Order: sequence, then structure tokens, then C-alpha cells
Amino acid sequence: MAASSTSSDGNAGGKQEILTINQRRWRKFKTLKRGYFSLVFLCVLYAISFFLPILINNKALYVSYNGTSYFPAFRDLLDLPLIGPIGGTPFISGETLGQTGNKAEALYRDLQVQYEQEGGANTVVMPLYPYGPIEDISVAGNEPYCGPFESKNNSVPRILGTDDRGRDVFSRMAYGFLISLSFALLVAVIEYIIGVPIGAVMGYFGGWIDIIIQRFMEIWSSLPYLFLIIIIVSIYRPNFGILVVLVSAFAWLGVTAQLRAQFYREKTRDYVAAAISIGVPTWKILIKHILPNSLVPIITFFPFAVVSGISALVSLEFLGFGLAPPTPSWGEMVGVGLREITSGYWWLVLAPLSAMFTTLILIVFIGEGVREAYDPKTFSRLR
Repeated sequence: MAASSTSSDGNAGGKQEILTINQRRWRKFKTLKRGYFSLVFLCVLYAISFFLPILINNKALYVSYNGTSYFPAFRDLLDLPLIGPIGGTPFISGETLGQTGNKAEALYRDLQVQYEQEGGANTVVMPLYPYGPIEDISVAGNEPYCGPFESKNNSVPRILGTDDRGRDVFSRMAYGFLISLSFALLVAVIEYIIGVPIGAVMGYFGGWIDIIIQRFMEIWSSLPYLFLIIIIVSIYRPNFGILVVLVSAFAWLGVTAQLRAQFYREKTRDYVAAAISIGVPTWKILIKHILPNSLVPIITFFPFAVVSGISALVSLEFLGFGLAPPTPSWGEMVGVGLREITSGYWWLVLAPLSAMFTTLILIVFIGEGVREAYDPKTFSRLR
């Protein structure tokens, strides 16, 4: 077996454990504590963020009114970004739950106080942090520029205060994490889906195919990216799907160039010539022979593609061309914070910048760990 693809480690029984090259790389990555623990921590945070509607929300987890049970917060778990609510609308009017004169959505924090004062069997169970990301001063109890850990009328303290519209900063920051990371991951996957096959075809076949695609890439990359987005946003209201398509439309160029170079190098190897000589189909040579030997720079590039996706979304939101308000977004929060920084409301800019910095530095640590674990020199000889 090739020396670069196996390893022998002794164990208590005296037997030898044979490891594949990828298993050895994973073991190497786990020894790089900074990158490994960053990956674990980020994955845990991202998994938890999918349950934000039942952790951080102004809608109740459970309402019992006159013997009827309601679960408004759990309905939000089924509200998907590109599809919408698949479990029905979570809207329940206040009058339905006993709030006289409130035909709009029930105010669950007030409803909880009302039921406690009435002392009946009706109950309301709120999430751990009972403030939503989009409720503003139009909702009773939300005041602008409430400082960190301040509370009004004996309510739950605001961990990071409120912004100029009375919206809870911590809630918006948490939901912004889910949106930003989901956006970046989706863009990275799409750019790989587009860039990998195009780069493979360019690098393997070369000739006029390579020349034509290269000229197209040069023309495409010269288009004014920001102006194009401004034009489209002025015609269509920006949403998650449109922004993913716009950013992905340009992000694939870097991946394509990298894979093209890898296929140009690998197609001259002896194993490719041997495969061609015995009649292996071209598609099998591309997918089963050259591609696995060209993945190292592509895999190590992925975390940095995620960083680029987050930065692109935050930049667009900061400039006013991102997700439509009142969607919680880091870029919009930074813009609000910078407008108010001279007024002494420091938490408005510190909170989103800290969240963005922490997320990006964790991803960079992961990328450094992956790059070192996949370094070709690491497993270039018997160990």
C-alpha cells in the first residue's frame, strides 16, 4: 500500500491499526487544538441557532387559555428562509387569548402578567429570553436606547440593550448569526458546485475550451459587482434567495481558477496516462482519479470562502443593499451603531462587531487547522 495513504500505530494488543490518509489528516487536525475546538464551538453555536425561536422570542412557548393549548413559538421553527412557514402562520390575535381590544398579534409578555394577576388556570410559558428580533417601539415595553442589563417595569433585563427603534440588540445579534452563517455556507456550496466542474473541464481538456471559458471569466469578473447589485435591488426587493444568487454568481471564479490549475498539473501524471491507456472513460478519470488528488487546496480554501461570504453579506447590508428590513442583520446593526456612536450608545456598534469578529476568527482558526492538516509535506514519508 502507498506510504502516503496508510499509517501503522501500535495498540495494547500488539496489533497494527491501518489508517487511510484522510483518517490521518483528521487525527492531525484534532491535535491542532485551536482549529479543532473552534470547529466544535462553532458547530455547537450553529446547531443551537436553529432553535432560536424557542430560546429567544417574544412569542410564548405554550399558552393555555380556557382549556385550549397554543404553541406559537414552535410554529416559528418551521419558518424556512427560502420556503416560508410550512407549519401554518403563528399569528394568534390578542382577543383570541383574552386581551380585550387587541385584534393584532397577542402581546405574550403582557398576557403572562395578565394571567398571573387573574389567578386562574390560564398560563403562559415564555422562552428563556422573551424578546424578539423585530419587535420595536410599536410594542409596549420597548424603549429606544435602553442600556445593557437595564430593565423597565421589572421585566427581564436586556442583555445588550436596545437600539434606536427599541429593538433588542442581543436578540438581533443572535438571529443575525444564523442568517449570516447560513448565507455564507450556502454561497460557498453553490460556488463549489459551479466552480469545480468548470475548473475540471478547463484544466483537463485545455485548448479552445479553456481559452473560451477563460475569456468569459475575464469579462464576467470585470463587471461592476456593486453596481449590478444596486440595479437589481432597485428593481426587485432584496431577499435571502436573491442575494445568494448574486453573490454566488461572482464567487465561483476563484474556485474555478484553483481547480483548473490542479487539473492542469495532475493530468500529466503517470496514473492518468495509465488510465487512458487501458480505456478508462474520461468522466471516470476526472471524478475518480484526478479529482481526489486535487482536493487538498480546494478543501483548505472552503473556510476562507465562508469568511468571504459573511463579509460580502455584512458589507451589502451596511451599504443598504442587503436583506430587507426589519430582518436582523449584522451589517444593518453596525450602520445604526456608527450613526449613534458619538451619542454614547457604544453597545450598538460593539455588539455586532464583536459577534462578527468572533465568528470570523473562529472560521479562520478552522481554516488554518485544515490547511496544516492537509499540508502535503505532513504525510510525504513513512511515519
